Amino acid sequence: LLPGHGPQALMGFGAILLYFYVRHARTARDPILDFRLLRIETFRAGVLGGSLFRIGVGAVPFLTPLLFQLDFGMSAFQSGVLTCAAAAGAISMKFPAARLIRNFGFRHLLLVNGVLASASIAALGLLSPSTPFALVIPLLFCGGFLRSLQFTAMNAMSYADIDNAAMSHATSLYTVAQHLSLSAGVALAAFVLEMAQTWNGDLTLAVADFAAAFAVVALFAVSSVMNFTGLGYDAGAAVSGRPSRPLDE
Repeated sequence: LLPGHGPQALMGFGAILLYFYVRHARTARDPILDFRLLRIETFRAGVLGGSLFRIGVGAVPFLTPLLFQLDFGMSAFQSGVLTCAAAAGAISMKFPAARLIRNFGFRHLLLVNGVLASASIAALGLLSPSTPFALVIPLLFCGGFLRSLQFTAMNAMSYADIDNAAMSHATSLYTVAQHLSLSAGVALAAFVLEMAQTWNGDLTLAVADFAAAFAVVALFAVSSVMNFTGLGYDAGAAVSGRPSRPLDE
């Protein structure tokens, strides 16, 4: 690797490998990552939209503890206890998830909840050391609830139209996209923080730097809803339990 250009060289090498693998997958009879599955509407929306949303969500566990410890002056223990509110919100979502999916359907739920979940990410950038815990804890709780609901709906919808023979290939492709996008979220957040430091000429991270990072990753998250606008009313009806047509038709 060239001195001082290690990350760039690795990214370039990875892009070359990806190019050759895509060529191989398009002609191989039984590829490990079968991109032909992206022809299925619900699976494509889950992979592409889910990847964009996970970029935003993947940055939250990275940015939030840093914000609380570096700018709010909390200890690692205090920061960890506070962020447990988001975990509590995610757990509480499991109870109404099936009912929400059945009542609203995947398309409407993913569109509306995707916007709300992205707004909850951006709202984290508005926090300051003077923000009372009475506001911080509900925001973390609601954010965890909304993000977890989006994940649950996307995961369920993505496999709704996959037959048993293609299930293993679909799982492999979906899992790879999931891990790559979560990692990309951390890298994006770190990049924005570094650019903010360079712009300000200050090695100390300020609240405004975190606000910029949260805003950028929230934009990636909200852009995911564009992948759900083309879904039909009955998208994923096989697993949602929702009628295939509106009741008034």
